[in-house]
Amino acid sequence: MNENSSGLAILGHKDYRSEYKPVWCAGCGDFGVLNALAKALAALEIPPHEAAIIAGIGCSSRIPAYTSAYGFHGVHGRALPVATGLALSRPDLTVIATGGDGDGFSIGGNHFMHACRRNVDLTYLVMDNAVYGMTKGQASPTTETDWTASKLSPQGTHQMPLHPLEIALATGAPFIARAFSNSPNELARMIAEAIEFPGFAFLQVLSPCITYRPEQLGYKKRVHAGFEPTADRTEAFAALAADDGFSTGILYRAPRPCFAPDHSGARTLEAIAADFEVVP
Repeated sequence: MNENSSGLAILGHKDYRSEYKPVWCAGCGDFGVLNALAKALAALEIPPHEAAIIAGIGCSSRIPAYTSAYGFHGVHGRALPVATGLALSRPDLTVIATGGDGDGFSIGGNHFMHACRRNVDLTYLVMDNAVYGMTKGQASPTTETDWTASKLSPQGTHQMPLHPLEIALATGAPFIARAFSNSPNELARMIAEAIEFPGFAFLQVLSPCITYRPEQLGYKKRVHAGFEPTADRTEAFAALAADDGFSTGILYRAPRPCFAPDHSGARTLEAIAADFEVVP
């Protein structure tokens, strides 16, 4: 471990990893996201004790345990409410919510929309593999209509897949991007940009589940750079209309005032506890 000119320790990406080894399947894209997240935190020189990673339920939601930052593993679909409360009460922390397409867009879909419009200063990383991997391969909200490999939908889902970037744009998210888990350096850079953005930053990460979606091994040939950052919503919607689902890059970046309540009159925990003290 080295020191910078101020005498502070310079941490490498390995310093952001915990002693626990991931239990993901071999080839899971979430390994790439974990490594990129550690690289981004190291590049930004954010000490582990000044970062908090909040997750819900699912394979990708195991990430907090695999980092040395503060972590919270919440209930299904509720990562964003927890992350929002923490970011509002502890603006000194770098708050990052993580999860999958099921956790974020199904049971957590309502929270996702309101987090976009509320615009609290936090980052939301969604590892999207269009399948429920932890519960053995059911279709998720982003699964293609004609996917027939699941025993629960052998004739396809008969439902239109949800398009997260379109929802984020429609509901007011000021930073919207897509990356690929197998492009670690680009992913680390985009995570760092999302963290530095002053407001709610949403990053969809195409993260293959080759156990239940082996055809996703072909993502490497399909993913391509395609988005150019714009602050014009009309331009962003036009880019999404032409998108094949595999374009990467920052789609939309338009800073606006964050939701941040005034803490100047906040009471201490001791003062609040005193209100409940029972006097004999």
